[in-house]
Amino acid sequence: MSARHDVVIVGGGLVGASLAIALDRLGRDVALIEATPPGQVPAVFDQRNLSLAAATVNALTALGVLQRLQAPTGPIRRIHVSRAGDFGRVLLRASDYGRSEFGQVVVARDFGVALEAALADCRHLTRYRPASFLGLAHDRDGLRQVRIDSGAGEIELTTPLLVGADGSHSAVRAALGIGAQRHDYGQRLLVARVRTARAPDGTAWERLGQAGPTALLPRGDRHHGLVHGVPEARADAMAALDEAAWLAHAQAAFGWRAGRFLASGPRSTYPIVKVLAERVIAPRALLLGNAAQTLHPLGAQGFNLGLRDALTLAELIAAAGDPGSDALLAEYLQRRAPDRQRTLRFSDGLARLTSNNAPLLRPLRSVGLLAAGNLPALQSMLVGGAMGFAGDVPALCRQVAA
Repeated sequence: MSARHDVVIVGGGLVGASLAIALDRLGRDVALIEATPPGQVPAVFDQRNLSLAAATVNALTALGVLQRLQAPTGPIRRIHVSRAGDFGRVLLRASDYGRSEFGQVVVARDFGVALEAALADCRHLTRYRPASFLGLAHDRDGLRQVRIDSGAGEIELTTPLLVGADGSHSAVRAALGIGAQRHDYGQRLLVARVRTARAPDGTAWERLGQAGPTALLPRGDRHHGLVHGVPEARADAMAALDEAAWLAHAQAAFGWRAGRFLASGPRSTYPIVKVLAERVIAPRALLLGNAAQTLHPLGAQGFNLGLRDALTLAELIAAAGDPGSDALLAEYLQRRAPDRQRTLRFSDGLARLTSNNAPLLRPLRSVGLLAAGNLPALQSMLVGGAMGFAGDVPALCRQVAA
């Protein structure tokens, strides 16, 4: 069996699904290769908390996704950053910049259901599911030949543009012969929903400690989303603690700014590994999302960057006859390079500095926090990046959400 599509996207997670919706709005014939059967949402849509930058909120509202959320979101009106044992803090208020919020917190599971509802309404989308990417056949007429397994047999898809959005261990990346640099931070994240004595007030807290970062995010259900980093060697023991011991440990790591930790939902754990593709394009092919770059979650930049990449690609395709031409891919690289490089430097630099407990660095860390907390120009730069508006971003990101 064979078929032809304008764009073939491998991977139905956050970035791949968002790109499919954006391209469907343009009337493009798109194929989405998904591992998850109909009636289910991918495993990536779990109980993690997604911090959506304001630019991301704008874009997902324009795409008709956020309106389909079944649970309320948690607005981020303030960002508070401090480090245990160091002087200084950073406190950013959206109102100081003429904004009601910096972004919103969404539970990944709810977001996945909303994406699924939006995908179900697409008119020009063909969904192959459950299906898996097998590899690339010999190109014909300058087009990509993509082989997939639909469960009922092999299908060969012909396309002028193949998009790999299939995660950190991307099979598309490997098939294209693109290598990846990996850096293991030696930590795991423990993620849980917690109830505290004080209901969320719109503050996103980031407490940096010797063992790793602890974030408390304002959810829309009167709970906080707790994200706690621990050394790899201690992760299993932390995951095995009973609820009382877990809450006591998390309280000691975070402090008392949100009051006493009263109850916790189930904990999930995730390794923290940076994966950076050595290049993100090949002839008639492009990598997006975690297939292109998997970032440290500190700063919550991964999905926001991936969505800006996807929407820039959609913008370029909207004005192009050939969605996979060399000229289009070259323009994509040129437009996205500054934002991507800036975000990668910010994410990695923040992760390395905050995880380094060398006593000699303590004055440097304190000076950095004091500067960020008191210099308006530096604060404005941090806010612009945190909200996703820095540099050349897609038009949908700048379209104010209604």
